Amino acid sequence: MNINVIMVIGAGQMGSGIAQVCAQAGFQVILYDQEEAAVERGMASIQKLLTRAVDKSRILEQDKKETYNRLQPSSMIEDAKQADIVIEAVIENMTVKKDIFKQLDKLTPEHTILATNTSSLPITEIAAVTNRPEKVIGMHFMNPVPVMKLVEVIRAIQTDDRTYEVIANLTKQLNKTSVHVNDFPGFVANRVLMPMINEAIYTVYEGVATPADVDAVMELGMNHPMGPLTLADFIGLDTCLYIMEVLHEGFGDSKYRPCPLLRQYVQAGWYGKKSGRGFFVY
Repeated sequence: MNINVIMVIGAGQMGSGIAQVCAQAGFQVILYDQEEAAVERGMASIQKLLTRAVDKSRILEQDKKETYNRLQPSSMIEDAKQADIVIEAVIENMTVKKDIFKQLDKLTPEHTILATNTSSLPITEIAAVTNRPEKVIGMHFMNPVPVMKLVEVIRAIQTDDRTYEVIANLTKQLNKTSVHVNDFPGFVANRVLMPMINEAIYTVYEGVATPADVDAVMELGMNHPMGPLTLADFIGLDTCLYIMEVLHEGFGDSKYRPCPLLRQYVQAGWYGKKSGRGFFVY
């Protein structure tokens, strides 16, 4: 399958990062968001990151210009008609994602593969709302996308071998490393990471140690580059809570029960770095 045009749905931090790496790999990229302001912010973010890469001598000025020229901003979902692959990167909400995939199924050519960047929602359920479930797959990029090398490639129960091969090859072209994951709640990354973060929150909730000391234990004692509570603040505590709820509901196991302190922080609007306060103040 020849891939010429990739469309990214959602121009937030993840979507703009995905669009950037696709454009840097030589693909024509449509960066779509229903809000024009969001598209403008996404394009500005890409421009800023490319400029920083030039300043640090990671890429040449010419590379920056060529990459940026391969990006097409869009607030019209009908532009999906041009796409060979669509990568959805919107809010982690099943209803929203299903609605988008229904639209994409009607708009895109028959050959187009529809991928989702969901970090925890079942790909099988998303695929079922389309008339091409065999061409639906998960591509879970890590944040920040331009830096992190891993992509979890998640097969729905309906995904065929050809679709998987195309996406695994695409991941290589993006200079990423793919891991093959089957469709279970949280996949691998969040199934392992989030319970660790949740347990770290429990140690604070139960008065075992302060957030700074918990992070110090994991950084200095376990050689983690960042403590779990700092990482949680960077991910967003609202996102952490949502994923824990998906794991708890999906497995029905009490070991995935979100810590009450995590829920309380989210209720207070303390989402971490993006709100200025989480387990630490920013």
